[in-house]
Amino acid sequence: MIPEEVFKRRRRHNNTPESVLLIIANFMVVSVAVALFTDKYHINWFFWVVIALLALYNFFTIRKNREEFTKNTIISFVISLVVLVLLFFLFKGKA
Repeated sequence: MIPEEVFKRRRRHNNTPESVLLIIANFMVVSVAVALFTDKYHINWFFWVVIALLALYNFFTIRKNREEFTKNTIISFVISLVVLVLLFFLFKGKA
C-alpha cells in the first residue's frame, strides 16, 4: 500500500519542486523583460528594476525553501543563471 502522505504533497503544483518552478519563472521573466525593455543600443532603466525584483524574489524563495536546495539543485540553479546571462546577450544582439 502507498502511504497517504504521498498524495497530500503540494497538490496545486503536481509535486513539481520549488527549485524547478523558480528556474522556469526566471527564464520567463528575463525573456519578457529583455524583449520589452532592451534594444540593440539601449537598455531601459525599467529592465534593471525588473531584474532587481526578480533577484529579490529568488532570495526569498530560496530562503523559504532552504531544505530543498541541495548541492545538485544549487549547481543547476547557477547553471541556469549563466544561461540567462547568455540569453540576455543573444536577445540583445538580435534586437
